[in-house]
Amino acid sequence: MKTFLIEREIPGAGQLTDEELRGITATSNAAIDSLGQPYEWLHSYAAGDKVYCVHRAQSADVVREHARIGGFPVNSVTEVASVFDSTGPRGLPS
Repeated sequence: MKTFLIEREIPGAGQLTDEELRGITATSNAAIDSLGQPYEWLHSYAAGDKVYCVHRAQSADVVREHARIGGFPVNSVTEVASVFDSTGPRGLPS
């Protein structure tokens, strides 16, 4: 599977409550279950008026289908080319 960075514009995303985040989590997990193919949600970040998600899927089209099923906005889907941190480069999830 490939790793994708997804940007979603959601007004007030940085102020979402834990309860609201749990609801989003449940909706996303149900969408993943209904896809009927390999898909993994690694994590997401809420900041300002955006949510940034890191998902693993076969293609960007599958990422968009997950969003459609879950009713999530998708402003961009970009395949991750490399990962690095304070220790330097590291491999993409396998």
